[in-house]
Amino acid sequence: VSTQSTWGFFSLWTAMFPSLARCAGKLRTGLNSRVCAVLGGQWGDEGKGKLADVLAAKYDIVARFNGGANAGHTVVVDGKKFAFHLLPCGLIYPHTQNLLGNGTVIHVPALFEELAPLNAAGVEWQGRLKISDRAHLLFDFHQVIDGILENARSAAAGPGGKGIGTTRKGIGPAYQSKATRNGLRVGSLRDFDSFSKQLKALIEQNQKLYDFPYDIPAEIDKYKLYREKLKDMIVDGVFMINDAYNHGKNIITEGANAVMLDVDYGTYPFVTSSSTTVGGICTGLGLSPDKIDCAMGVVKAYTTRVGWGPFPTELTDDLCGGERPRGAPGTEIGKIMQTVGAEVGVTTGRKRRCGWLDIPVVQYGHMLNNYASINITKLDVLDSLDELKIGVAYKIDGQRLPPGRMPSTLEELAKVQVEYEAMPGWKQSIAHCKTFDELPPAAQNYIFRIEQLAGCPVTWIGVGPGRLEMAIKGFSR
Repeated sequence: VSTQSTWGFFSLWTAMFPSLARCAGKLRTGLNSRVCAVLGGQWGDEGKGKLADVLAAKYDIVARFNGGANAGHTVVVDGKKFAFHLLPCGLIYPHTQNLLGNGTVIHVPALFEELAPLNAAGVEWQGRLKISDRAHLLFDFHQVIDGILENARSAAAGPGGKGIGTTRKGIGPAYQSKATRNGLRVGSLRDFDSFSKQLKALIEQNQKLYDFPYDIPAEIDKYKLYREKLKDMIVDGVFMINDAYNHGKNIITEGANAVMLDVDYGTYPFVTSSSTTVGGICTGLGLSPDKIDCAMGVVKAYTTRVGWGPFPTELTDDLCGGERPRGAPGTEIGKIMQTVGAEVGVTTGRKRRCGWLDIPVVQYGHMLNNYASINITKLDVLDSLDELKIGVAYKIDGQRLPPGRMPSTLEELAKVQVEYEAMPGWKQSIAHCKTFDELPPAAQNYIFRIEQLAGCPVTWIGVGPGRLEMAIKGFSR
């Protein structure tokens, strides 16, 4: 790539995305914002929780805006590890208030299962966890239906067929109940007589549709007990978050999944059932768009996805849970990424498919979310590679797609050919690096090229698995 063409491309993107122009000015790093959004820039599992954990120490309110117990990351408190799937990461900081917003779906048993280890470790969370009264409840029968639907999709695909790759956590069926307007919200628990009747009717309706046995009286009794445990947590979440903002509180939002799993913008139907992009914060918390002043994009230094669906830069074969032919060129590198990166899902235990960094995906996410800056995670996983490749563009029928153009159908995505650029590896550990300047020149060049292609500055760089193992670029802490 010539210098002239590179900087012509750079100029185009600075015009399209003002955030790149901030490379030469004041960077927004997520540390000092009124409302900061931490957003996944690929297919999930980018390491959003690590950045959210670090930033949450600077915030008053930590709020989840979408999804349910289908998220997953590990947080460490005083050397003890906790797996969070539904809980906001701010619970580890005693000064924070934490909110599960109206855009989430709440599986109450899972909620208390996650809280139990915090209780055992003496982490004081009581009075600091709030649940929006407009959030929908996810019941055990939603999980039953999720399994029925996934099995049916696999059967319909024929011998060896595959479903969507759902987590079977009931997320889709819970959002289905919400969309068909017969779901139950957390606030419904306040009037338990009415709640009981609605729950019975909802279960019976779904039994007619999906034909499964269920102990309805036992479910009602269970939620009568949960009601007592939940009653002090239930709040008007929309008022809470806006009242906090109006009183000068700083808010950080975190969501499940990522841009390519968004129900509208992702690789449909291989997506989740909620809005994972910045717009989901407005609908999932009730914050107006003008209040969100910093969207942080979290992007892995390579690409991964869990489950099936399009993956243009994939390097993993069936032995690693992928779709590339066994022994195809590059699959040995996919195995290295998966092994060194410990690419196994926290929520599902499934192996993550791995591949080269897909820049069209990053550009698309930036177009939708307008990242203030990017956190590149797991750069250290690439330490041993002699050569790196970056997928810089998509081609369909020989035509190069412009930045931000993402095919919308599986048929179109199947035609994608990826244009790559090769770069030399750095062949040394970067675990000791605290700043960008301490990275080897080849690693610096890799980051520079990502900035140029993505049209967005990089400010945080993951150099190891620990939550504090991040090099910083362009600012000081």
